[in-house]
This record gives sequence, C-alpha cells and structure tokens, in this order.
Amino acid sequence: MTATLQTQQTVVETLNREQANALVAYLNYKKYHWLTYGPLFRDLHLLFEEQGAEVFAMIDELAERSLMLDGAPVADPADYLPTATVQPSTGKLVVREMVEEAIATHDRIIQEMHQDAEIATEAGDIGTADLYTRLVQVHQKHRWFLKEILKKGDGLVS
Repeated sequence: MTATLQTQQTVVETLNREQANALVAYLNYKKYHWLTYGPLFRDLHLLFEEQGAEVFAMIDELAERSLMLDGAPVADPADYLPTATVQPSTGKLVVREMVEEAIATHDRIIQEMHQDAEIATEAGDIGTADLYTRLVQVHQKHRWFLKEILKKGDGLVS
C-alpha cells in the first residue's frame, strides 16, 4: 500500500512530535542527573546520564526518518516545546519526584508511540512503524528500571 501525501504528512507529524518529546525528555534527564542527591546519588546520577544519552540518540533517528519521508524535522529550537507533548521539568524536586516524573514521561511516550506505530502501519510505512517498535522498547526498559527504584522493602533505603 502506498501512502498518500496526506497520510505521509501525518506520519511526519508523529515523528516531529516524538523528536520534540525526545529532546524535552533528554533535557529533563540532564536536570535529574545534575540535581540528584542522597544515599543513591551515584547510581541515580549514572542512571539518569545513561538513560538520557539513549533518549538523546533518538532525536537524530526520528529527525532523519522525517527526511527519509520527504518531510522536515523540527529544526528551530523555538519549535520544540510547542511540538512536544512531554512537559519540561520545572522547579526544585526531591529525588522521588524526579523518578516519578521520568516514569510519567516514559508512560506518555510509550502510549503515543503505540498510537504512532498504528498510524504508520495504516499508512503502509513499515519503516516508521519498526522504528517506533524498537524505540518503545527502550522507553519500556527505562521505565522498568525507574519503577524498580521506587519499590519499598529493599533493606537499604526503604
């Protein structure tokens, strides 16, 4: 099935949103990385850096996919926040709030990527659907690691 110009543009719009979401998520991760503290400082500091780097790599993949579809990625810095559905982190947060906020970000991205993969599939764009399928697995793994931090009864800090 060949995508019409309109369905192809719709797929590019999903890619732009996910690209913007990845940048905002990355910047949130940098905030958490810099401002984490407490008995799990080292582990969280490194985890936020690692997960942030993986999300950062997604920005280029999503932008290049838009170009492959003859679309245009989000390129102007001023266009990122209006395009993103992920909210930028604001204010001073305790560590638990950082982790909870990161989990909520992954929940949103995972939900949207599921929907976006369906849009791409319906448009006959298996390449974009495959990209979303692969990236959603990274977000699911990140969410899993973060959720494990909040579990009680570890005998160390809870």
